[in-house]
Amino acid sequence: MPLISSKKPSKQRKFYFNAPLHLRHKFMNAPLSEELQKKYGVKRLPVRKGDTVKIVRGKFRGHEGKVAKVDLKKVRIYVDGATIENSRGERVFYPIHPSKVIITNLGEVDKVREKIINRRKR
Repeated sequence: MPLISSKKPSKQRKFYFNAPLHLRHKFMNAPLSEELQKKYGVKRLPVRKGDTVKIVRGKFRGHEGKVAKVDLKKVRIYVDGATIENSRGERVFYPIHPSKVIITNLGEVDKVREKIINRRKR
């Protein structure tokens, strides 16, 4: 999915970090579980609040929970149960990149998501 024409890594990084929010939505893609891939005929979809995901990389590998928050600015998601303690002793969400999770259950399949699925069908 080339978003810009340059092959220079520095320009690709510059585009990634300065991308507008409507394009950042494309960075939020996460693979679907095998059952969902068969059901919808799509390999990956953008993660949304309310989806159930399984973390497959990092500190919380194997943890499964609902997506509590999606941060387009930082390109990170926050999963219920994946928390750490900050310097004040409060429990805060640990930011997780969407490519490091697998969507195991879609939250709500509304018209917009249905449109994305139909467009991407193999």
